[in-house]
Amino acid sequence: MKAGFVTIIVLAAGVMLFLFFTSYRSAFEADQACHFIKWESYKESLEFGCDHDLETNQWILYQEGSNHQPAKVVKRFRY
Repeated sequence: MKAGFVTIIVLAAGVMLFLFFTSYRSAFEADQACHFIKWESYKESLEFGCDHDLETNQWILYQEGSNHQPAKVVKRFRY
């Protein structure tokens, strides 16, 4: 019983550390990263864009769909 509890605690701590070290510290940093990758990878293409999602605290790099199809998420920038 104790080993199972300790395992759960260690796994939860690992997930929290992973999320802490892989996310940005602010919306500004995530915004800058999104727009930099957009500019670096896709230059002036109007097909790609960055959008701020307030509900999930992330910036999203997306590719617009053609003929009113849904956009495709290229990369997410959590903060």
